[in-house]
Amino acid sequence: MLMNREFEDYLLMRVQENDDSKTKEAMAYSLMNGGKRVRPMLLFAVLEGYNIDKRVGYPCACAIEMIHTYSLVHDDLPAMDNDDLRRGKPSCHKAYDEATAILAGDGLLTKAFEVVLDSECSAEQKVALVKALSWYAGIDGMIYGQTLDLAAESDKNPTFALLQEIDHYKTSKLLTLPLVCGCILANKFDDVDSFRKIGLVLGLEFQMQDDILDVTGSEEIVGKSLSDEDNNKVTAVSLLGLDGARDMVKSYDETIRKELGKVSCDVASLTKVLDTLIKRTY
Repeated sequence: MLMNREFEDYLLMRVQENDDSKTKEAMAYSLMNGGKRVRPMLLFAVLEGYNIDKRVGYPCACAIEMIHTYSLVHDDLPAMDNDDLRRGKPSCHKAYDEATAILAGDGLLTKAFEVVLDSECSAEQKVALVKALSWYAGIDGMIYGQTLDLAAESDKNPTFALLQEIDHYKTSKLLTLPLVCGCILANKFDDVDSFRKIGLVLGLEFQMQDDILDVTGSEEIVGKSLSDEDNNKVTAVSLLGLDGARDMVKSYDETIRKELGKVSCDVASLTKVLDTLIKRTY
């Protein structure tokens, strides 16, 4: 996946613009430590479909990436998944220490709301953006998914329905967010429902691919610790088998393509991003 150098420079500028501190260094370390930038790519693709310059989406995409990175920093902590590797490098708490990693995550989360308010749009649109960030990342969104994920570790009889509920919240919410934000920035609220449906299925597909890569990939290629089996994580592969999981990915992709036909924007750019995601190896 190709990085947008200009956007990377924008990310670096926004994470470095505050007073110097060890926490700021850890924030920059985690935010700029590679990553696929899937959520910014989705946002930019939606804007392109509405014939809007992707630079309009830089503040919002940066905010979403900060929220995503904070979730990874905290997810890697010993109290959560206890992972030592993230994006091919030591996790934040390994590169620094646990306390600094907690503060870095907190800093990224709170900074996100400052940054998104720099979006070039109306006050009403800014309110909608802040509400979307809060809801999709919050206790009824990603955080609820993480809560379910932790509880599932002690579930002796996990089901596929439980797995889908976890992935719906933990993964789908933050993949739906850039699609919805693209609609908000374009002032195309009528398309929000379709993009919500697309984001839900995309998250299920994306997480299922992660589960497959956790079995078939290597830490060097995937860029993170492959710890699901060691942590007794419920995964698509553990419940459906490798072939069953791959079949589900194909089914999810077909559902997404059908829903794309219902939105009012040109989906050519978004389709290219989705093609890249389904063929990914990391």
